[in-house]
Order: sequence, then C-alpha cells, then structure tokens
Amino acid sequence: MVNLKNKIEQSNKKNISLPISRVRLIMKSSPDVSSINQDALFLTTKATELFVQHLAVSSFNNGSGKETNSLSYSDLANTAEETETFHFLTDILPKKILARDYLKSLEQMQEEEADY
Repeated sequence: MVNLKNKIEQSNKKNISLPISRVRLIMKSSPDVSSINQDALFLTTKATELFVQHLAVSSFNNGSGKETNSLSYSDLANTAEETETFHFLTDILPKKILARDYLKSLEQMQEEEADY
C-alpha cells in the first residue's frame, strides 16, 4: 500500500512544472499558516499552474501574440485590464507608460488641483 502511494505521489509530481518548494515557501510566509498538508500543497501548486496557463493562453489569444507567435508583458497587462476574470491583477500587471507621458499626466493633475 505504501509503495503504491509513493508511485502515485511521484507520478503526480511529474505532472506539475512549478517548484513545490517555492510554493511551500510562499504559503509558509503567511502568518496564518502553521503547517501545510502535502495534498494541499500539491493541489495549490497544480491550481496555480493551471491559473498561470489560463492567463497565458487568454493573453496570447487576445493579444498580438498570434501574429508574432509570442507573448509579451503588454498582452498580459491588456488581458488583466480588459477581462473581468483577471481584473484583480491590474495592480500587479499595470500597463506600461513612458516616463514623459506619466510626468505629463502628473503635471495635468497638479494643474487641475490648483484650479480648485
């Protein structure tokens, strides 16, 4: 029975690409977590992997990646902003803007505030 369980665990580990040790480290960084069950660790790792894959595929299909056969940061940022499912990622994946454009918008905001 133990041998079969070990074989199943080894085959499950082969089905994931993210490093389990890194996921464990991230989970343990939460002050609410005292111990982590191996099954919960595996499921969290697999769910994270599936989520990242879904984000990448959605970004590729909705972005410019089809023409260039690549995935760029701007594709990810656009998907986060335009797709309701990924909208919670807009703080983590903001659209890139040039420094001069940011400074211009900041200057305009300051002028608007001065008008009040």
